[in-house]
Amino acid sequence: MTYKLIAIDIDDTLINDDKEVTPATQSALEAAVAKDVVVTLATGRAYASAQAIARQTGLNVPIITYQGALIKNLMDEEVLYERYVPQDAARKLYEFCLERNLHLQTYIDDKLYSREENQKLIDYCKLNKTPYYIEPDFMKMIEQPAPKLLIIDTPELLDEIAPQLRELLGSEVHITKSKPHFLEIMHHEGTKGHALTFLSNHFGVDLKDTIAVGDSWNDHEMLEAAGLGVAMGNAIPALKEIADYVTLTNNEDGIKHVIEKFVLNA
Repeated sequence: MTYKLIAIDIDDTLINDDKEVTPATQSALEAAVAKDVVVTLATGRAYASAQAIARQTGLNVPIITYQGALIKNLMDEEVLYERYVPQDAARKLYEFCLERNLHLQTYIDDKLYSREENQKLIDYCKLNKTPYYIEPDFMKMIEQPAPKLLIIDTPELLDEIAPQLRELLGSEVHITKSKPHFLEIMHHEGTKGHALTFLSNHFGVDLKDTIAVGDSWNDHEMLEAAGLGVAMGNAIPALKEIADYVTLTNNEDGIKHVIEKFVLNA
């Protein structure tokens, strides 16, 4: 089997717990690219945040960001694929969050906005090294095109409200968890699976010749779409169950292992 495209999640997949791409994993990425394999990133992060990691690893292809709602070229920043949260759904979501005093943040032109500063926002931005902007008149932001809206709260509360939001917002949106305390809302075609399908067509690669690697439930669509769906050793159990293969953890160069096994030694 000759794989021609690999889509790799960033957090807890490509990078280790120290938020670094190890030299061993970096070498494996370079070796895959040298074999003319397209290596791309597929992340829930904003483009600016993902771009920094992609450039650091020397990649120069389009990358999948905002869970699949935005695919943008690294070289010239051309937008190849873009899906915004429907306006009506965004307004309903904001009202829902206001009534329950939930923390909601949005992304406009790759900038993160919140209605107020709080610890959830500060911790999130520290984690992702992202600047943030406060806009008390938040409805003004909600009415602008956004690839993603994000609620931060306890895993238990998010599990409780997710079905309520699916019912309230309907089939036009895609709701997923990227981490236990992050509930993310995108356009229904803003999934890593849709994005992987788009990119495989873009590069003229058959989906059966693609590999997707991730650790969280927001990765399941791309693992199911890819010819080879790989879960990290540190992935959630539900993702391991649907994966074709489980690799080592993100602290054991799991990505290097996948590339060596399925690309370099194939």
